[in-house]
Amino acid sequence: MRTETVLREAFFTKENDPAFSGGVDTGAWEKVALPHTWNNLDGQDGGSDYYRGKCWYQISLPDPTPGKEQYIQLDGANHVARVWCNGEYLGEHRGGFATFRFDLTPHLKATGNMLAVSVDNGDDTHVYPQQADFTFFGGLYRNVTFVEVEKAHFDLMKRGTRGVFVTPRPDGDKAHLRVDAFPVNAAGGKVTCAVLDAQGAQVLSGEAEAQDHTTFALSWENPHLWQGVKDPYLYTARFTLAQNGETVDQVTVPFGIRAYRVDPNEGFILNGQSHPLRGVCRHQDRLDKGWAIGEAEHEEDIKLIREVGANTIRLAHYQHAQYFYDLCDQTGLVIWAEIPFISIFDPTPEARENTLVQMTELIAQNYNHPAICFWGISNEITIGGDSPELQDNLRAVNDLAHELDPTRLTTMAQVTMVPLDSPHNQITDVLAYNHYFGWYMGSVDQNGPWFDSFHAAHPDRPLGVSEYGAECVEGWHSATPKVRDYTEEYQAYYHEEMLKVFSARPYLWGTFLWNMFDFAADARDEGGCKGRNNKGVVSYDRKMKKDAFYIYKAWWSGEPFVHLCGSRFVDRAPGQRDVKVYSNQKEITLTLNGETVGTVTGEHVFLFPDLPLREGENTLTATAPGGLSDTITLRGVTEPNPDYVLPGGEEDEGMSEGVQNWFKDIAVDSTEIRVREGYYSIKDPLGALLQNPETAAVVQKTMEAALPKSMLMMAKGMMKPSKPGKKNGMAEMAMGMPLEALLGFAGNRVPANFGATINEQLSKIKKG
Repeated sequence: MRTETVLREAFFTKENDPAFSGGVDTGAWEKVALPHTWNNLDGQDGGSDYYRGKCWYQISLPDPTPGKEQYIQLDGANHVARVWCNGEYLGEHRGGFATFRFDLTPHLKATGNMLAVSVDNGDDTHVYPQQADFTFFGGLYRNVTFVEVEKAHFDLMKRGTRGVFVTPRPDGDKAHLRVDAFPVNAAGGKVTCAVLDAQGAQVLSGEAEAQDHTTFALSWENPHLWQGVKDPYLYTARFTLAQNGETVDQVTVPFGIRAYRVDPNEGFILNGQSHPLRGVCRHQDRLDKGWAIGEAEHEEDIKLIREVGANTIRLAHYQHAQYFYDLCDQTGLVIWAEIPFISIFDPTPEARENTLVQMTELIAQNYNHPAICFWGISNEITIGGDSPELQDNLRAVNDLAHELDPTRLTTMAQVTMVPLDSPHNQITDVLAYNHYFGWYMGSVDQNGPWFDSFHAAHPDRPLGVSEYGAECVEGWHSATPKVRDYTEEYQAYYHEEMLKVFSARPYLWGTFLWNMFDFAADARDEGGCKGRNNKGVVSYDRKMKKDAFYIYKAWWSGEPFVHLCGSRFVDRAPGQRDVKVYSNQKEITLTLNGETVGTVTGEHVFLFPDLPLREGENTLTATAPGGLSDTITLRGVTEPNPDYVLPGGEEDEGMSEGVQNWFKDIAVDSTEIRVREGYYSIKDPLGALLQNPETAAVVQKTMEAALPKSMLMMAKGMMKPSKPGKKNGMAEMAMGMPLEALLGFAGNRVPANFGATINEQLSKIKKG
């Protein structure tokens, strides 16, 4: 029978010497606990200067059991890993997120065995991700496991899987199960699959003679369906490999039986019932830990996601830990799982092959999870421009996904600037857009009209929202919040409005808040916070639930609650004394210092304006029928507290000049942009520049010089005037974006200093 031993420690060094592969004296190396990353601190502190390169691990292996075979399993090593055993090279793995194994058996001694692993998270133009808005934490950041099996066993070298697969299909009052098993060295043996219910009782079983690919079918009456968060019922398939009547290997696979489809008008339908997908995106890193997290962290994330009431997760932007997918199965969360084919396209054959390998691993290793309903093939991949080669690569990945798994749907996340009629929108089964109207550009009320314009133009294409969000940096507050002021109040307002948009549009098959948790992005420095993307509704350390968390709970959760907003906005001057309550109850009563202020009926948001706070501390309590309550303390002051305003924000009407799409610097060089008062610059919105004939001519020349032909056509299409009675949502959005940001979509096709050159031309043209 197989045994699995998780290896918990290693010796580590950032020094680099090929001799390390043969085993060296590790006396000067650092002893570390596994899982491990070397970027847990420098990858979260800003500056875009975290260590990226090759590092080494040496790991002592258990003594092998005579007569058995041994394998090493690495669940995640970012980006490129190369492995040696006792100085003998085993091979490499290119990709930072999938499980991979090597056969140790011919390389082991009776005792004193050493594994050497080099892990490299440096720039490698042929391994995705190559550039993105998150830190690429290096290291052996998931478990390393020593596996022993009998000579006959289920194949451990089949793309990091357990060598067994189940394909359930409901059919009226029946369930059909196709079983696929891949035993090795098992001639003359038998493969048995027993199906157990949730209580462990056997429902049925079947068997077949062991072949390299053993397959057979099972059926039974009245199956218990997997019904999402309402009833995430799981069966277990227990696979047994026997020789001469004796069990030599056994693995178990939880699975669920469900049918689903996506309707372009009605959205996601699970087991014949409407099941609107409303949820969040998730990155896996943690404060001071990076990606090197364990089961407790995964469990806490699931608990918080369920508390907010989400029923779906987009697991961005890479393959997540198997344990987290297991938790999603168990809690009924519908999952969008994707590969890191993101942001910048590399047209080389090696990079193309990497997208196919990573998709193969993602599907093979996660095939048995009922929670997964969507395979994501890419994210914002047109940021660096479009090309026939890119479209061909995307189609190849999409075709591969269908070939490997015809039971699930494919999808992709488009960047805002992809036109409605782009061929990219016809590649996958369903699609979604990342939209940030109301943060990076425009206003929050532009979201609904854009979705409606797409739906009207393409009524047969299922549309989702793969990302949307606004930043909140702890400490900034305002009674009159504005877009891009980083206040907790603006983030909460933004999400109030987005929830209204989604509620009115059932055709949106899925909406995914960006992001459930703050996460590390070492290149960022904005809102007074370095190295962080602060769009989460929960803080990076998971200790603070921002007010926006509770507006989602008010809409999505059935758990009765009351939340008084503004507990961190303590000092309230006259004009700052409105208070909001979020709740899923219908009636809220507010008391101030023991006296009743009033009772408000409604849904989700309850406003109590201009409270008569006394000077000094005041106690506010919001209650709902049934004894639910929440209490906060506010302080009445005579003047607004200047510490609540982001320095520099007041001069820009509440906006921090640091806010930007993360990829802006791809196109606009780091040369300081000179802005002359009363003159134009690339920081002016495109709409304003097009209204002036002189600046419009500069913009036209800019596009023709900077953009490849495919992108130039796309840009011109976005700027077409709306037809009478119709709105061009892309044009409206583009008109509100600074030219500086628009250049970001040209990616590395923009020459060095191009932004500064264009700005210099614009700065000679006087406004007015």
